[in-house]
Formats: sequence, structure tokens, C-alpha cells
Amino acid sequence: MKIRLTYDLRGDWPVGEHDPKDKNAEFDKPETIDSIQGALESGGHQVKRIGNARNLLEQIRDLDVDIIFNICEGYDGRCRESQVPILLDMHRIPYVGSDGLTLGVTLDKGLAKKIFIAEGLPTPKFFLATNSDNLDKQNTIGFPVIVKTTYEGTSKGLTENSLVRDNAGLKRQIDFITKTYDQPALVEQFIRGTEFTIAVMGNEKCEAMPVVQISMFGSVELGDNFYTFEMVCSDNLRYACPAKISPEMTKTLQDLAVRAYKAVGCRDFGRVDFRVDEEGNPYILEINPLPCLDKKDIFDLFPRVQGTTYEATVNKILDFALARCGLSGRKGAEKGKPSSGQVSLSSKS
Repeated sequence: MKIRLTYDLRGDWPVGEHDPKDKNAEFDKPETIDSIQGALESGGHQVKRIGNARNLLEQIRDLDVDIIFNICEGYDGRCRESQVPILLDMHRIPYVGSDGLTLGVTLDKGLAKKIFIAEGLPTPKFFLATNSDNLDKQNTIGFPVIVKTTYEGTSKGLTENSLVRDNAGLKRQIDFITKTYDQPALVEQFIRGTEFTIAVMGNEKCEAMPVVQISMFGSVELGDNFYTFEMVCSDNLRYACPAKISPEMTKTLQDLAVRAYKAVGCRDFGRVDFRVDEEGNPYILEINPLPCLDKKDIFDLFPRVQGTTYEATVNKILDFALARCGLSGRKGAEKGKPSSGQVSLSSKS
């Protein structure tokens, strides 16, 4: 297959003087693109790079391509992840991954949570705040709460101050989010307990992958700890797979992950993030149809437990897309034996 890659590099969008320091945090490192290209080439495909949506727009009428492998986050606004899929749909070019509607709905965490609620899926209580006026009337969920950006990723806007327990802290964080990121603040019930993330792959017959558990500061009992932007690339954050939880909880989380994936119309691959409270109740935090494919993230972790590799997993994602688009897939996917033990990964390793 002739495959072209669409993506955003951090270096393509440098942080401006008046931008928040995490402005380009969602964008990829060159090593990630190298890994994806290498994986696809190991499957016998011809791979070339396009880059961001502006590059695609310049080249789109002259592409010599069978399918696009899209991991492009887009630049600016809550519809940015939809930019590349919409361009490709307009020109009837097949691509790997979810369409513009799914990417737009899921980037807006408030909209995604409304879909979860409509589908009977557990998610923390929340409200959206465009300002910090009349907090006694706005806050219908009580304290403690965590205050997030509504349509950002990679823990942008999350600091140690994001967990608040009173109106003074809530006002401070709402003002910080609305003024710094120019969007509503998502105010969400804070869930003490444990945290997990699960990849889901496939289409009509989609499947949840092994459960990955998050530890912070050496413990899986997170208490008041949570993802912050500073922690994402820290030695204090680690992933372990498979999670040391009961078979019943494993099945519950995997079933919920698949239901969430289907509810928002994900295609080919995605990732669902959970918190489980101290009473054992699971909550879906968010779903990401454009999960990180860096080799220091979970798509290089759970394959080891399955007895396969990152390269085979990337090609399997491609095969799902090829089958969905009615194109011939790659033959002879790599097989292996499941790992007999737990595999761990540092986010900084």
C-alpha cells in the first residue's frame, strides 16, 4: 500500500510569547513519526510524510496514495482535530482513524460526557463554567472538584491548583482556564481512588486491550494525586500492564471501554481513561480517538503482554482501516505468545 502520514510536530507550532507554556503539548515528537513510519514499512508498505493540515491542503489534489494514516491534532479551536478528516472526506481519500464528527465531539469533553450519560455510562458529575460569577448557583455538585480545560488534551491546564475544595479556589481556577485558554472550564467531581487506561481496537467487532494501570509517586492508590501537565513526562508517573485487579473489575472496565468507543463512533483504534473510586465504582474520564502512538506510551506496552510488538499493532490498526474502506489488507500479521508477567513503563523512559 502507498501510505501517507498526517501529523503535527511540536516544532511546527512554536509557543509564542503570550501563549501558555503547554500550548503545543498535544503535538508529536519526530521520534514518534519515525516509529510509526518504521512500523508501517516493516509491514511492506511505501510510506511518505505529509505533515500538518496546511501541508495536506497544498498537496491534496496531487496525492499518490492508497490511504492516509492520520494522527493530526490540528491547530487551534475545538474543531481542530476534525480538519484533516474533513479535507480527506471532501476528496474521497481513505484514512485511518475516526471521522471529523467523532473527533470533534470527543475533543469537547462536555459533549462527550453528555453522550456517556445518555448511553447510561458512568462519568463524574460536572458543569461547564464560562465565568466565575454566581458560583453558589453554578456549582450543583459540591466539593472537591477538579477544574479542567473543556477541549484540550495532554493534561493542558492541569496543575496542583486544579483540585479545589472551596469557592475561592474554584473562582481562581475557572478564571485561569477561561482567560488563559479562551474556553469554558470543565468543573468535574473529583474521584479519589485508582486510575486506568484501556486501548480499544477494531470496528464492527472491536475489542478492548489489556488494562493498563497508572501509578504516581510509586503507588497505584492515588488518593488526591492526578495527572498534571508537569507529571506527563515525569519519573513520578508509570504505567503497568496487566493491571493487578480482579478478573471481575478487568471485565467491567473493558466492557465499559468498548461501550464508550461505540457510543461516540470511534473507528480503528482509540483509548479510554478511567478512575475507580475507593468503593470500587468505575467512572469514565474521557475517550481519545487520537491516542498517543509514541513508543513510550501504552501502544508499546500492552502488545508485550499479548506476546506481540508495537510494529505489529500499528499494522493491525492499518488493517482495520483497510478492511473498513474495502481495500486489501496486509497478510501474515505477526503472532506471538502472551507475556507471563506484568510489564511496566515510565512515561519518561
